[in-house]
Amino acid sequence: MKLRLCLCLATISVVLAGAAPLQPARRPHYGGTLRVEIGPTVQSLDPAVVAAGREEADAKAELDALLYQQRSEDGTFVGTAGSGPFRVASWELGRRATFAANQDYREGRPFVDSIEIQMGRPAHDRVVDLELNKTDFAQIPAEQARQATDRGVRISTSQPNELLALVFLGSRSGKESPRMREAIGRCIDRAAIVNFILQKEGEAARGLLPQWSSGTAFLFPSETDVRTAKEIWSQISPSPKLVLGYDSADTLEQSVAERIVVNAKEAGISLVSRAIPASGEASLGQVQGETRGVTHVDARLVRLRMPSPLPRIALTAFIHRLEPIAGTVESPVPQSASPEDVYYCERSIMNSGLVVPIVWMPQVYGLSARVRDWKQPAAGESWPLADVWLDSTDSR
Repeated sequence: MKLRLCLCLATISVVLAGAAPLQPARRPHYGGTLRVEIGPTVQSLDPAVVAAGREEADAKAELDALLYQQRSEDGTFVGTAGSGPFRVASWELGRRATFAANQDYREGRPFVDSIEIQMGRPAHDRVVDLELNKTDFAQIPAEQARQATDRGVRISTSQPNELLALVFLGSRSGKESPRMREAIGRCIDRAAIVNFILQKEGEAARGLLPQWSSGTAFLFPSETDVRTAKEIWSQISPSPKLVLGYDSADTLEQSVAERIVVNAKEAGISLVSRAIPASGEASLGQVQGETRGVTHVDARLVRLRMPSPLPRIALTAFIHRLEPIAGTVESPVPQSASPEDVYYCERSIMNSGLVVPIVWMPQVYGLSARVRDWKQPAAGESWPLADVWLDSTDSR
């Protein structure tokens, strides 16, 4: 018994002697410049100026959140620029900007002294710069997340909170429209889009809300049914020729649109894809006015990012966003946050067939090794760059 005890103590001594000494936890400290790269070029930081397209609008909202302390009820920023955690130190239109820490910010000054922002950086260049440690923070398209990880880039991924949907334009309604929409909705191979185009960064969409938010997405079907789609389409006479539009500046939308065209052909459906000019929120509805617009489309792909993880808030925002596109003016809005009320409103839109959910995508961010205390923002939250600090022990 004593011999066994001695052997155990000897073994423990050897293990402890060979173990690396414990390192004290690193404490946050102030200082340094956070390097940020974004894809779009932001033309103005004034909240009153409307962005030219979706990507610019998203980037502008993130930058404004660093400069303004308050938002109005509709989500726009109000007050004085510089009342937020940062103020503008320098600005080169559409190229770069420098934000300096606001020493008088009422919630406490940020850890970093400043943020350097480079605009107009393509997704590939952002990934390369992260790999080479030339930048500290950049958003990465979901479909490139796996490639970035394989190249050693530090990745942070959110829950799937952005919906890519096929939306039929409300102005193109007709006698056969409901059956036509059903046929197209049934023929789409969502699993292939997730696996091959998104490289498994996302999930097939069933309803207008993800399962993690509503808890009822499983009640909506998402399986591909080419046989039924073909039967429905064969009963439509004469068979229409349809055009599916996608944002000309969005390579992901283009890939998904082309894949849907392939699915449609397998079901005998005449569908072609066509690029449409990138448009901001204010001009989305112009696409459906073929008498005034340049591009004739019967449906288009639309991205819908959740403004909140709460089902009622997210669904209400989606309904208002879809009104000028799909003509869902009469769609009921949830009057309460009860799961039954939210599901009833979601079901009414799904039954119309005007909106066909395709995939849910996450928000993906690349971070350098020296960025500490990063917290992945939830749906509707802005980049928490005022809360991160830079570890000086990691090289630039």
